[in-house]
Amino acid sequence: MNPSRPTRHQDPKDDAEPRPGVPNGLLLKLELHSDPRLLCAVRGALERLTELLGLSAEQTRAVTRAVDEALTNIMRHSYLGKLDGPIEIIFSRVQRPASTGPSEGLEILVCDHGPAVDPAKLQGRHLDDIKPGGLGLHLIHQSMDSVEYRRARGTNLFRLVKYFDSVRHIPNP
Repeated sequence: MNPSRPTRHQDPKDDAEPRPGVPNGLLLKLELHSDPRLLCAVRGALERLTELLGLSAEQTRAVTRAVDEALTNIMRHSYLGKLDGPIEIIFSRVQRPASTGPSEGLEILVCDHGPAVDPAKLQGRHLDDIKPGGLGLHLIHQSMDSVEYRRARGTNLFRLVKYFDSVRHIPNP
């Protein structure tokens, strides 16, 4: 394992585990720079991936919106508009351990090497405060079933999980 590269977040307290039979549950891994022009490529890849998994159009829009907002926040706040900051996105299939409701889902781990983020600042502004911008975190929380942030070995790890009623099986190559 290369310590300078972000790795898939595994924590015993996670509410999701990799799906058995799929190595680490990994579906797709993207590496990009913090250039906003690349957001459309990520959206396209994510839309295709969610289509392969059998997500509804509404679910696809919600997940795509959340990832787009997370990446935009990293580009704007973590890398301060610099176009060369490394970002890694890891898409994995996960299972929610013994619970009611949908059990299979999609985990999206967004990793960057910007400065540490104060978790207290990961609160969206009050919705009563009407002005442009600042609603990204609200949209992310509204769109996803689980949203977590942590920092490990100089890497910001932003973990998003969305559970679905039925997820199609994507065979291993």
